[in-house]
Amino acid sequence: MSGPFNLESAWFPYEPSKPVRLLSPLVLAYAGDAIYEVAVRQYLISLPNLRPNHLHRTATGLVSAKAQSTILTYLEPMLTDEEKDVARQGRNAKSGTIPKNADVLEYRHATAFECLIGHLYYTGQQARIQELVDSSIQYMMNRPK
Repeated sequence: MSGPFNLESAWFPYEPSKPVRLLSPLVLAYAGDAIYEVAVRQYLISLPNLRPNHLHRTATGLVSAKAQSTILTYLEPMLTDEEKDVARQGRNAKSGTIPKNADVLEYRHATAFECLIGHLYYTGQQARIQELVDSSIQYMMNRPK
């Protein structure tokens, strides 16, 4: 299912410096964070009558470490064994930074989620990214607060 980087499915024509399987989980998380952020912003812009301040507050509620940790817990039963393994590697990666607005466990789970998104992107699994991101956003927007 996951293969080499595919330029046709990439947003931009920049191949990673190494084969995807050799990229660090933190590098995958770095990319996954940006990809998820763009997806959330695109979703929010699709909604009617949102003011910039509301866009920012809503986006923050979807992309924070706490939100991403919640999302990973929600998605876990839907993940394939390979995806669970990628997320586990992201969760166990030592970033060397201390989170400002989240506890360490939330931060690790957020890194796992971002690593998964980055892995899916670099293995050309755009449809799976869309499926997981859409499910995540719908879950977070509709869950009881």
